[in-house]
Order: sequence, then structure tokens, then C-alpha cells
Amino acid sequence: MLVQVLLQIAVAVTVLTILGVALFAGRQRVVRTVREWRGRVKSVVPIVVVLATVLWLNGFARELVPEVSWMIRWEFTEPIYDIEGQFILWLQGQATPELTAYFSFIYIYGYVFMLVFPVVAYFLLSNTRPLRELLAAYTFNYTIGLLCYILIIAYGPRNVMPELVQGLLYDTYPQYQQLTRQVNRNTNVFPSLHTSLSATVALMAYRTRDVYGGWFWVALVLAISVAISTMYLGIHWAIDVAAGLGLAWLSVALATALVGRWSVYDGLEGVEALERIPLVGRE
Repeated sequence: MLVQVLLQIAVAVTVLTILGVALFAGRQRVVRTVREWRGRVKSVVPIVVVLATVLWLNGFARELVPEVSWMIRWEFTEPIYDIEGQFILWLQGQATPELTAYFSFIYIYGYVFMLVFPVVAYFLLSNTRPLRELLAAYTFNYTIGLLCYILIIAYGPRNVMPELVQGLLYDTYPQYQQLTRQVNRNTNVFPSLHTSLSATVALMAYRTRDVYGGWFWVALVLAISVAISTMYLGIHWAIDVAAGLGLAWLSVALATALVGRWSVYDGLEGVEALERIPLVGRE
């Protein structure tokens, strides 16, 4: 069942990515990438290795985090509930079959597409700096997120109020329950990595909007939808989402500052005038 679910996601995201490339990147960038791909791969290998290492450590540490967290015993569930109260219940009170289908699709398929498509889109640029900054921002998200999960114990709304909060995601896609169990732990909700990674993509889309203007608006809508979906489906508190937005901003800021300082691949690498990227906030 898990293999079938992963295959469905892979097919759907591949189709969406191909459509995204056709809409936002165009044939000219694809053709140029075929000629230049070796140099681009070389420039991003260091950060890819770092990100892969962090992801491996996250997977390894996921089994140990609950035990370490309970040793530290920073339990934030009650303070979060005291501040937020019944907001998630109110939000789920607005549920309709159409909204549930939309937010469930966004939480699974839209989220994965958001993470994958900009990697492909930025690889299609001769200037690899946006891609390196994006991958660095992903790395900071996962690293800081894991640290928060180690230090902070926080249960989500569906665990705190199981009799009141509806499992809307599994009502729509019951087959995905096994998948979410593989990647989530009940105590790992603060901050929301779904929100932080989606917001990271939107921030990077804003910074590169002079190149991929249409993608910025799509990324913004998707990022907002992902953030709402985590609350609508009863997975995260609004405070988790707010913390995720803060983590996204911090991750992008760190990536922007450190990629240029540490990387030797900061030239335009043979880019034509068409591809000179005026990154927002930089000269």
C-alpha cells in the first residue's frame, strides 16, 4: 500500500512539474540546460550533499526524538491550547466536501509539488545561485525544525481533542494514513514544517519574480493553501503555522547571507543578458 501511495504522488507531481516547466520556464531554457547541465550540477553538488546528510540525520533521529524530548520535558501543548482555544474547531466548523477535497489535495500533492518544482525551475537557470539558496534554505528548515522537535513537546489538535477534531484528511484519502505515520510523530508539531517549507518556496519565488513572475503568484496561493490546510485538517495549531512562517523567513535570510559568502560559484556562468537575475534585495 505504501509503495502504491508513493507511486501515485510521484506520478502526480511529475505531471504537475512538466506542466509548470512548460508554463513558466519555456523551451529555450530547457535547451540551454541540456548544453550546460554538467557545470550546473557541479556548482550545486556541495549543498546537495549537505541537504542529503541533514535529511538522512532527520530520518535517523526521528526514532530518538521522542525519548530525548521527554528527558528535556519542555511541554508546550497546554500553553498553546490556552492561547489558541477553540480556533481549530471553529475552522473545521466551516468545512464543506469541496474545501476538504481541496485542502487534502493541497496537503499531499500541492505540498510535494511546491518542494520539487522550484528545484527543477531554478536548475533551468544558467545562474545557479537561486537553486543553491533554495537548497540551503531547505537545509536550514530541516535542521532548525529538528532542533525544535528535540527541545519542544507539543501535540497537535487531533491528539489533544480527538473526540472533537475531525480527521478530514483520512476521510478523503484514507490510504495516506500509513504515509503520514512514516514521516510524522505526534509530538512534532511546533513549528509546522509544511508551512515553513512552503513559505520558503514563496519567499524565493518573490526574490526571483523578475524571472518567473507567474510562478510567484502560483507559489503564493499554494503556500497560503498549505498553511491553511494544516489547520483545517486538524494537524497543526495556528501557533505552529506562525512559527513555521518565522522559520521560513529565518531560513531564507540565512541562505541568502551564507551562500554568497561560502560559495565559489557566484559568477553568472556564461549567462546571457536574458538570464541576468536581479535578485530582490541585491544589486
